[in-house]
Amino acid sequence: MYSVGDYVVKANNGVCRVEDIVHLDMSNAKKDRLYYLLIPQADQGAKLYVPVDTNSTSIRGVLSEEKAWQVIEKIPDIDEAWIANDKLREQEYKEALKSCDPELLVGIIKNIYLRKKKRLSEGKKSTSVDDRYFKMAEEALYSELAFAIGRAPEEINVIIQDRINKK
Repeated sequence: MYSVGDYVVKANNGVCRVEDIVHLDMSNAKKDRLYYLLIPQADQGAKLYVPVDTNSTSIRGVLSEEKAWQVIEKIPDIDEAWIANDKLREQEYKEALKSCDPELLVGIIKNIYLRKKKRLSEGKKSTSVDDRYFKMAEEALYSELAFAIGRAPEEINVIIQDRINKK
């Protein structure tokens, strides 16, 4: 269970602060059920309610600074998530984003990057699905890593490139 003031990662919303733990006063909500009131870092005006008793993997504690640096160091060694089947590819992208797992996000980013590079070499454009999921995966990964190491999300790509070039 998380406490007020904790930071968590919520699938599709990124890093969020646990603002409160409340009962929802809505007609379709169970009166005895507690919810986390989450405020996304990227949209301070938004409010998200997540049941405290959920077994969902869509919320987890934010990476520690040490763990974030370990993920960054490990990026060159993470395999791309190669998905040959076009129909399964988007589903795999969705699952990776929903998992909030930094290593799965890296695998998806690498896969899309290599697919785009290959398509461009063949005179083709990148697909809209790849472009959309590349952006979402990058935002999810970079925002959490930036938060964990105390940097701006815009700096993360440069930090990663520096680490890769040093290896």
